[in-house]
Amino acid sequence: MPPDKRSGSTGGRRVLTARELTAERRLIEASQRDPRRFAQLYERYFDRVYALALARTGDRTAAEDVTADTFRQAFQNLSHFQWRGVPFSSWLFRIAANAATDLLKRSTRETALNELPDVISNSWQEAFLEVEERVQLFEQVKRLPGDQLQVIVMRFSQERSIREIAQAMGRSEGAVKQLQFRALHRLRAWIGESYE
Repeated sequence: MPPDKRSGSTGGRRVLTARELTAERRLIEASQRDPRRFAQLYERYFDRVYALALARTGDRTAAEDVTADTFRQAFQNLSHFQWRGVPFSSWLFRIAANAATDLLKRSTRETALNELPDVISNSWQEAFLEVEERVQLFEQVKRLPGDQLQVIVMRFSQERSIREIAQAMGRSEGAVKQLQFRALHRLRAWIGESYE
């Protein structure tokens, strides 16, 4: 698929410009000199690493563990990172994929490796595209108005019932359902625009 000239993306995946790669390289080099700067790399890539971890493990708790392990390893090995002109995320994704595999192998909660979620058997490219789609969804959710954002987070991230959300927000169940409907409608519209 040819690059989308408007968004600088290829096949749904955002491609960094030369200027962005240069800025990223400077940030990595600054973080190698001053470890406190690593927080900026963490902020920049947290959503993508978490989305990949969630796709690979299929479990929020495991994804949180993999994400924490990924950034711990990245921080400990940052001095060994060598810039090769590709996004820093490629290195982080490799660490995350290995951490997810290690976690799943160690896990006694999984019945067998051949019964793991189907996404693990996907090719790397399919997994990467899925991660990018999840990151785009996370970014769209952050754009929702306050009450709608709160309902979506409580409903889908915290897995709370409509009744629980209504009690927490001091609203009727009907009002919460309406906020959820509007938020989902808005998200569908925004996501549709991003693929036009």
